[in-house]
Amino acid sequence: MAQLLKAKEAADQVYERILKRTEEWKAAGCLPCMGVILVEGDPASLLYVRAKQKIAGRLGIAFQLKTFRPDAQESEVMRLIAEWNADSAVHGIMLELPLPKHWSQARIESAIAPQKDVDGVTPANKLATMTGLEGLYPATPQACIRLLRHYGYRLEGANVALIGRGQTVGLPLFHMLQREQATVTVCHSRTPDLAFHLRHAEVAFAAAGQPGLVTREMVHPELVLIDAGINESADGSIAGDVSAGAAEAVKAVSPVPGGVGTLTTAILFENVLKALELQAQGKVAGR
Repeated sequence: MAQLLKAKEAADQVYERILKRTEEWKAAGCLPCMGVILVEGDPASLLYVRAKQKIAGRLGIAFQLKTFRPDAQESEVMRLIAEWNADSAVHGIMLELPLPKHWSQARIESAIAPQKDVDGVTPANKLATMTGLEGLYPATPQACIRLLRHYGYRLEGANVALIGRGQTVGLPLFHMLQREQATVTVCHSRTPDLAFHLRHAEVAFAAAGQPGLVTREMVHPELVLIDAGINESADGSIAGDVSAGAAEAVKAVSPVPGGVGTLTTAILFENVLKALELQAQGKVAGR
């Protein structure tokens, strides 16, 4: 029976630290605040935002939600970002995906002030993630590594298979794993034999966004498997990139839901406080 790497305990520890630090900021006369931009029309995105709003209330963090209609102009969201960038009472800015097709995601993300970019999507924070410079690193890759650490698994010197090279998880996770001194093989849609690389890995991260991609035949009993896939099925349920058969045949596996995603949300709020500290110190990410 595989060990289930549930994230609740690790996330609760993060929330405890956030609560304490938030109270310290409040005592100093500063209310931490997160601003979120949401485009109407995607039920899953609305659900995620409402969950974040509820957690923010529990943590004592202010939560500003601005919604846009799908036919809104890109210039409208750019004006809001400029306002929030200049507003010293807003400490973190997050852009909830997906965006309308007539908007440029890259241009909008780049408009966010790096020191308020709690999702780590701006060029400055991507550079920081790559090099280890001061900055705001994306939450999901952080969650992948911290979940392993929480359960006592080491990455230094380990043979690691990383499935997926996307901008959101795979690519930043690759750079973080390199800094952990792991030996990393990146697998993707052009990798001819995924099973070969998994058979030779001690740790694997699945971040391809393809439900059931990792099957029982690909894994081995000593493999530690972190599933960072979030795939919504037609009935509204959530599944990862790891099949049920593979999850039963490894040494340890993170569940979906209840694994990486749970810790990701906690780290996102941790990034709000880190952003506040960068701003208080006058620091700019990536420098």
